[in-house]
Amino acid sequence: MSKTRILVTGGTGYIGSHTTVELINAGFDVVIIDNLSNSNREVLDGIEAITGVRPAFIEGDVNDLSTLDCIFQAYPGIEGIINFAASKAVGESVQKPLLYYRNNLNSLMNLLEMVEKYNVKGFVFSSSCTVYGEPDVNPVTEESPIKPATSPYGNTKQISEEIITDTIRSGANFNAIILRYFNPVGAHPSALIGELPLGVPQNLIPYLTQTAIGIRKELSVFGNDYDTPDGSCIRDFINVVDLAKAHVIAVKRMIEGKSLDCIEIFNLGTGNGVSVLELIDTFESATGVKVPHKIVGRREGDIEKVWANPKKANEVLGWVADTPLADTMVSAWKWQQHLAEKKS
Repeated sequence: MSKTRILVTGGTGYIGSHTTVELINAGFDVVIIDNLSNSNREVLDGIEAITGVRPAFIEGDVNDLSTLDCIFQAYPGIEGIINFAASKAVGESVQKPLLYYRNNLNSLMNLLEMVEKYNVKGFVFSSSCTVYGEPDVNPVTEESPIKPATSPYGNTKQISEEIITDTIRSGANFNAIILRYFNPVGAHPSALIGELPLGVPQNLIPYLTQTAIGIRKELSVFGNDYDTPDGSCIRDFINVVDLAKAHVIAVKRMIEGKSLDCIEIFNLGTGNGVSVLELIDTFESATGVKVPHKIVGRREGDIEKVWANPKKANEVLGWVADTPLADTMVSAWKWQQHLAEKKS
């Protein structure tokens, strides 16, 4: 019996690589396209070492329609697409808005063209809690109001959700599941794949672990005057493997015809709000390693506090993010140590 084929865009990236592992372990045939703008070809070695399978890989850009056509012809019968192909740093998006609008929106529209052209059954979109802006009430549910975006990155997620919704409302014959992530952190417990930003990290955990191991001098905590118990921003930090598993459930749901609507939306989070300073404390306690850090001014585009009510995903998908934060911090540290060993 042939395996169900899934196209994973941005599949050598952080969340994409972990999702690829979970898809392969669940028996799917995975095809990856990635332009390696924020990832590394060596990630394929890690995926293969964990799963025993090396997924098909095409180095290419989702913004190029002809490349996508070639993939669908070379790998017929793709039944699902999981789209991770997007620029994702809030701070950078404020400085380079056109790059974010061009990359994140054109790539999505190209993929939706492919969905219709090649009769793809299911489309999973990686959205973000940034669509809720600065929420009036926490935790946020899927019914919480969509607020004006605080960054171009957040705005591309809102617009992308609208594009998907409008495409389905036009009568397009496919199902979509929009997954609104909170803050993915950690690495695979094998320490064979993890978050590997090129250059200076834009995200908190890789900067934290690079500081802990001595690559960076100190970690900047952006603001300690927010309306939170310790003054630092509060987020919902979700283990990346837990997050990846939700994508497998979403794909199966659509391919097996179990979706209750043509478009479904789920929050993916733990339901716990943790401040940046608490996260640093958790890392230090879990690993025994100190993280030099200093308080600096607020960063444009940052939201004060947001965490999920994951009840819908828990009940409808049967999915739970249950990896303890301390274990997640240990996995991030092991990954950083693995990178250091490879270089030495």
